[in-house]
Amino acid sequence: MSRQRYTEAFKIEDVKQVAEWGHPVAEVAARLGVSGYSLYPWMKR
Repeated sequence: MSRQRYTEAFKIEDVKQVAEWGHPVAEVAARLGVSGYSLYPWMKR
């Protein structure tokens, strides 16, 4: 079983939804099928 790889553009758009638009991390993660634990490191970068 291989891990899903996400493009930088995908990550940037996800982080924008949280940082600029104020959406909760859990909501964005659930909507996009991404773990919240994946989203937090993207935000740090």
